[in-house]
Amino acid sequence: MSEALRRKPYHALDQLVRMQLKKWPQQPPGVVSSPKQPGTWLRGRPGDPSVAAHPFLKVPGSNRLRTLPDGLWLHFSPSAADPYVDILCIEACSSLSNLLDKRSRFAPSTTSLLAFCPVPWLLAPVQAGDPTPRWRLIRMLKEEPTQPLVLPVRDVRVVFGLKSRHYEGFARSQVPQAHEYFCPMEALIAERSHEDPDMRALISRASATANFMRLP
Repeated sequence: MSEALRRKPYHALDQLVRMQLKKWPQQPPGVVSSPKQPGTWLRGRPGDPSVAAHPFLKVPGSNRLRTLPDGLWLHFSPSAADPYVDILCIEACSSLSNLLDKRSRFAPSTTSLLAFCPVPWLLAPVQAGDPTPRWRLIRMLKEEPTQPLVLPVRDVRVVFGLKSRHYEGFARSQVPQAHEYFCPMEALIAERSHEDPDMRALISRASATANFMRLP
Protein backbone atom coordinates (compact mmCIF):
# COMPACT_ATOMS: atom_id res chain seq x y z
CA MET A 1 0.00 0.00 0.00
CA SER A 2 1.35 3.44 -0.92
CA GLU A 3 2.28 5.83 1.87
CA ALA A 4 -0.37 8.27 0.65
CA LEU A 5 -3.05 5.62 0.89
CA ARG A 6 -1.75 4.44 4.25
CA ARG A 7 -2.18 7.93 5.69
CA LYS A 8 -5.65 8.59 4.31
CA PRO A 9 -8.30 8.99 7.03
CA TYR A 10 -11.26 6.64 7.19
CA HIS A 11 -13.71 8.92 5.38
CA ALA A 12 -11.30 9.50 2.48
CA LEU A 13 -10.79 5.75 2.00
CA ASP A 14 -14.52 5.27 2.29
CA GLN A 15 -15.10 7.71 -0.55
CA LEU A 16 -12.49 6.04 -2.77
CA VAL A 17 -14.15 2.67 -2.26
CA ARG A 18 -17.65 3.99 -2.91
CA MET A 19 -16.49 5.79 -6.06
CA GLN A 20 -15.36 2.45 -7.53
CA LEU A 21 -18.34 0.48 -6.22
CA LYS A 22 -20.67 2.81 -8.14
CA LYS A 23 -19.14 1.32 -11.29
CA TRP A 24 -20.01 -2.23 -10.30
CA PRO A 25 -23.03 -3.76 -12.13
CA GLN A 26 -26.47 -4.45 -10.68
CA GLN A 27 -25.57 -8.13 -10.32
CA PRO A 28 -22.35 -8.55 -8.31
CA PRO A 29 -19.34 -9.38 -10.50
CA GLY A 30 -18.62 -13.08 -10.62
CA VAL A 31 -22.11 -14.07 -9.43
CA VAL A 32 -24.11 -16.13 -11.92
CA SER A 33 -27.83 -16.84 -11.89
CA SER A 34 -28.66 -20.23 -10.40
CA PRO A 35 -31.59 -22.26 -9.06
CA LYS A 36 -30.45 -21.20 -5.59
CA GLN A 37 -30.79 -17.51 -6.41
CA PRO A 38 -33.28 -17.22 -9.31
CA GLY A 39 -34.54 -13.75 -8.42
CA THR A 40 -33.32 -10.24 -9.22
CA TRP A 41 -30.06 -8.66 -8.04
CA LEU A 42 -30.00 -4.88 -7.54
CA ARG A 43 -27.32 -2.59 -6.17
CA GLY A 44 -28.67 -0.72 -3.14
CA ARG A 45 -25.50 1.14 -2.10
CA PRO A 46 -23.72 3.23 -3.15
CA GLY A 47 -26.52 4.82 -5.09
CA ASP A 48 -27.45 7.83 -7.17
CA PRO A 49 -27.28 10.96 -4.95
CA SER A 50 -30.33 12.33 -6.76
CA VAL A 51 -32.49 9.66 -5.09
CA ALA A 52 -33.81 10.75 -1.69
CA ALA A 53 -33.19 7.47 0.14
CA HIS A 54 -31.40 4.16 -0.30
CA PRO A 55 -31.77 0.69 1.25
CA PHE A 56 -30.34 -0.01 4.68
CA LEU A 57 -30.28 -2.83 7.22
CA LYS A 58 -31.97 -2.85 10.62
CA VAL A 59 -33.24 -5.13 13.37
CA PRO A 60 -37.00 -5.43 13.96
CA GLY A 61 -38.50 -2.68 16.10
CA SER A 62 -35.49 -0.36 15.77
CA ASN A 63 -35.91 3.05 14.13
CA ARG A 64 -32.48 4.46 15.03
CA LEU A 65 -29.79 1.79 14.82
CA ARG A 66 -29.23 1.29 11.11
CA THR A 67 -26.41 -0.41 9.23
CA LEU A 68 -25.36 1.43 6.06
CA PRO A 69 -22.75 -0.71 4.28
CA ASP A 70 -20.32 0.94 1.88
CA GLY A 71 -21.64 -1.49 -0.73
CA LEU A 72 -24.96 -3.34 -0.58
CA TRP A 73 -26.36 -5.72 -3.20
CA LEU A 74 -29.76 -7.30 -2.72
CA HIS A 75 -31.12 -10.49 -4.29
CA PHE A 76 -34.92 -10.41 -4.15
CA SER A 77 -37.05 -13.54 -3.97
CA PRO A 78 -39.05 -14.08 -7.17
CA SER A 79 -42.16 -15.12 -5.23
CA ALA A 80 -44.62 -12.94 -3.31
CA ALA A 81 -45.66 -16.10 -1.42
CA ASP A 82 -42.15 -16.48 0.03
CA PRO A 83 -40.64 -12.99 0.34
CA TYR A 84 -37.01 -12.64 1.38
CA VAL A 85 -33.78 -11.00 0.34
CA ASP A 86 -30.16 -12.20 0.22
CA ILE A 87 -27.49 -9.57 0.74
CA LEU A 88 -23.88 -9.07 -0.28
CA CYS A 89 -22.18 -6.26 1.62
CA ILE A 90 -18.83 -4.56 1.00
CA GLU A 91 -17.20 -2.84 3.97
CA ALA A 92 -13.97 -0.80 3.87
CA CYS A 93 -12.16 -0.93 7.21
CA SER A 94 -9.38 1.59 7.83
CA SER A 95 -8.45 0.25 11.27
CA LEU A 96 -8.74 -2.93 13.31
CA SER A 97 -11.24 -1.29 15.66
CA ASN A 98 -13.33 -0.33 12.63
CA LEU A 99 -13.15 -3.95 11.45
CA LEU A 100 -14.29 -5.26 14.84
CA ASP A 101 -17.22 -2.83 14.88
CA LYS A 102 -18.36 -3.78 11.38
CA ARG A 103 -17.92 -7.50 11.97
CA SER A 104 -20.17 -7.24 15.03
CA ARG A 105 -23.00 -5.82 12.93
CA PHE A 106 -23.14 -8.96 10.81
CA ALA A 107 -22.40 -11.55 13.50
CA PRO A 108 -24.88 -14.42 13.86
CA SER A 109 -27.74 -13.41 16.14
CA THR A 110 -30.97 -14.76 17.58
CA THR A 111 -32.78 -11.71 16.16
CA SER A 112 -33.75 -11.20 12.55
CA LEU A 113 -32.03 -8.80 10.19
CA LEU A 114 -34.27 -6.76 7.92
CA ALA A 115 -33.55 -5.01 4.63
CA PHE A 116 -35.46 -1.72 4.31
CA CYS A 117 -36.04 -0.48 0.76
CA PRO A 118 -37.53 3.06 0.68
CA VAL A 119 -40.25 3.99 -1.81
CA PRO A 120 -38.14 6.64 -3.64
CA TRP A 121 -35.47 4.01 -4.31
CA LEU A 122 -38.04 1.50 -5.58
CA LEU A 123 -39.59 4.08 -7.92
CA ALA A 124 -36.30 5.46 -9.27
CA PRO A 125 -34.78 4.24 -12.58
CA VAL A 126 -32.61 1.19 -12.17
CA GLN A 127 -29.58 2.95 -13.69
CA ALA A 128 -28.52 5.76 -15.99
CA GLY A 129 -29.84 5.22 -19.49
CA ASP A 130 -32.55 2.79 -18.36
CA PRO A 131 -35.82 4.45 -17.28
CA THR A 132 -37.26 1.18 -15.92
CA PRO A 133 -38.19 1.71 -12.24
CA ARG A 134 -36.54 -0.78 -9.89
CA TRP A 135 -39.78 -2.17 -8.54
CA ARG A 136 -40.68 -3.57 -11.95
CA LEU A 137 -37.59 -5.81 -11.81
CA ILE A 138 -38.56 -7.23 -8.41
CA ARG A 139 -40.87 -10.08 -9.39
CA MET A 140 -42.61 -10.35 -6.02
CA LEU A 141 -44.05 -6.83 -6.58
CA LYS A 142 -47.13 -6.85 -8.80
CA GLU A 143 -47.99 -3.14 -8.62
CA GLU A 144 -46.28 0.17 -7.94
CA PRO A 145 -45.37 0.33 -4.24
CA THR A 146 -46.72 3.05 -1.97
CA GLN A 147 -45.02 1.71 1.16
CA PRO A 148 -41.39 0.74 1.83
CA LEU A 149 -40.45 -2.85 1.08
CA VAL A 150 -39.18 -4.45 4.29
CA LEU A 151 -37.90 -8.00 3.89
CA PRO A 152 -36.27 -10.60 6.15
CA VAL A 153 -32.68 -11.36 5.20
CA ARG A 154 -32.26 -15.01 4.26
CA ASP A 155 -28.52 -15.07 3.56
CA VAL A 156 -25.69 -12.68 4.48
CA ARG A 157 -22.25 -12.48 2.83
CA VAL A 158 -19.78 -9.69 3.68
CA VAL A 159 -16.53 -8.72 1.96
CA PHE A 160 -14.20 -6.66 4.17
CA GLY A 161 -11.50 -4.51 2.59
CA LEU A 162 -8.46 -4.06 4.84
CA LYS A 163 -5.28 -2.02 4.64
CA SER A 164 -2.37 -4.23 3.60
CA ARG A 165 -0.76 -4.59 7.03
CA HIS A 166 -4.12 -5.46 8.60
CA TYR A 167 -5.02 -7.85 5.80
CA GLU A 168 -1.72 -9.73 6.00
CA GLY A 169 -1.88 -10.00 9.78
CA PHE A 170 -5.50 -11.15 9.73
CA ALA A 171 -4.83 -13.72 7.00
CA ARG A 172 -1.88 -15.15 8.95
CA SER A 173 -3.53 -15.43 12.35
CA GLN A 174 -7.34 -15.39 12.12
CA VAL A 175 -10.09 -17.68 10.86
CA PRO A 176 -13.08 -15.84 9.33
CA GLN A 177 -16.65 -16.77 10.07
CA ALA A 178 -18.51 -18.61 7.35
CA HIS A 179 -20.17 -15.47 5.93
CA GLU A 180 -16.97 -13.36 5.92
CA TYR A 181 -14.56 -12.72 3.04
CA PHE A 182 -11.50 -10.46 2.95
CA CYS A 183 -9.48 -8.56 0.37
CA PRO A 184 -6.79 -5.86 0.39
CA MET A 185 -8.09 -2.30 0.20
CA GLU A 186 -6.18 -1.77 -3.06
CA ALA A 187 -8.42 -4.35 -4.74
CA LEU A 188 -11.50 -2.29 -3.91
CA ILE A 189 -10.16 1.11 -4.93
CA ALA A 190 -8.51 -0.09 -8.15
CA GLU A 191 -9.96 1.33 -11.34
CA ARG A 192 -12.59 -1.08 -12.76
CA SER A 193 -12.13 -3.35 -9.76
CA HIS A 194 -15.20 -5.34 -10.81
CA GLU A 195 -13.28 -6.64 -13.84
CA ASP A 196 -10.36 -7.99 -11.78
CA PRO A 197 -10.37 -11.82 -12.14
CA ASP A 198 -9.32 -12.25 -8.50
CA MET A 199 -12.13 -9.99 -7.30
CA ARG A 200 -14.67 -11.78 -9.47
CA ALA A 201 -13.48 -15.13 -8.12
CA LEU A 202 -13.78 -13.88 -4.53
CA ILE A 203 -17.31 -12.56 -5.08
CA SER A 204 -18.34 -15.79 -6.82
CA ARG A 205 -17.30 -17.68 -3.68
CA ALA A 206 -19.37 -15.30 -1.57
CA SER A 207 -22.64 -16.71 -2.88
CA ALA A 208 -25.30 -19.19 -1.83
CA THR A 209 -24.23 -21.62 -4.56
CA ALA A 210 -20.58 -21.88 -3.46
CA ASN A 211 -21.41 -24.15 -0.50
CA PHE A 212 -22.68 -27.00 -2.68
CA MET A 213 -20.72 -29.61 -4.62
CA ARG A 214 -23.45 -29.44 -7.26
CA LEU A 215 -26.97 -28.08 -7.46
CA PRO A 216 -29.94 -30.32 -8.36
